[in-house]
Amino acid sequence: MFEILRRELMADESVVLNEISAPLVAEKAQPGQFVILRANETGERIPLTLAETNPTRGTITIIYQVVGKSTALFKSMKVGEKFMDVIGPLGRPTDIEKLDGEVVCVGGGTGVAVLYPITKAFKDAGNNVTSVIGARSKDLVMLEDRMGSASDELHVCTDDGTYGHHGFVTDKLKEVLDTKDVRLVIAIGPVPMMKFCCQITAEYNVKTLVSLNTIMVDGTGMCGSCRITVGKETKFACVDGPEFDGHQVDFNELSARLQAYVPQEKQSHEKYQCECQSS
Repeated sequence: MFEILRRELMADESVVLNEISAPLVAEKAQPGQFVILRANETGERIPLTLAETNPTRGTITIIYQVVGKSTALFKSMKVGEKFMDVIGPLGRPTDIEKLDGEVVCVGGGTGVAVLYPITKAFKDAGNNVTSVIGARSKDLVMLEDRMGSASDELHVCTDDGTYGHHGFVTDKLKEVLDTKDVRLVIAIGPVPMMKFCCQITAEYNVKTLVSLNTIMVDGTGMCGSCRITVGKETKFACVDGPEFDGHQVDFNELSARLQAYVPQEKQSHEKYQCECQSS
């Protein structure tokens, strides 16, 4: 059992931070890796990339947005309550190295939580790091202070112009590509955002990594539910990823697969909400 030691509501309170006691995971985890959590015996297995680890405290930090029944159940859990399962660290860690040129980290929405430890690792390795983070509005901007401390330069974008640059992260990404010697871009966020970032960086011939949060069940490559097409080859996000060369990912196929169970997820979430209201 894995106890929740800290709980914070973020953004518009649909985003939740949990710091969880998981000493063995915290000891081994590296930037870019993820865990699979289950609230109870009947719960769904949910993959979440690690936002932070603290080996000294023996804790891991996850940040997630409530989008369905399982994440709503996670949100209902208080400090002192325990997840039944935390499995990890899973996936391949980010290949951190010192590069001869700028590293640009682009994050959207809750993808910023995934991006932060990667950004910090590249900065700690001696790289010049420019970060671009975005959200729909000022109230939804996440981890600005932490991303700022992990970057040499930080740009914040909002779709509605309530804070920072009025526009998309892709606008600022293009500006940075036009003015700096960029060797690597890491883009993490909603699938459309990652897709358009990759289209832009392809024009500049700049290597681009994306982190894919696909449909996932066992996390070991056995079930095949997280399969994606990368460079016309079938890959499994849980064991071959979650990071891939963004210029090789079939984003159209990925988008279609992510929509496969939306009606069932909506029905399950609505049923859960009714049960909570009646109890």
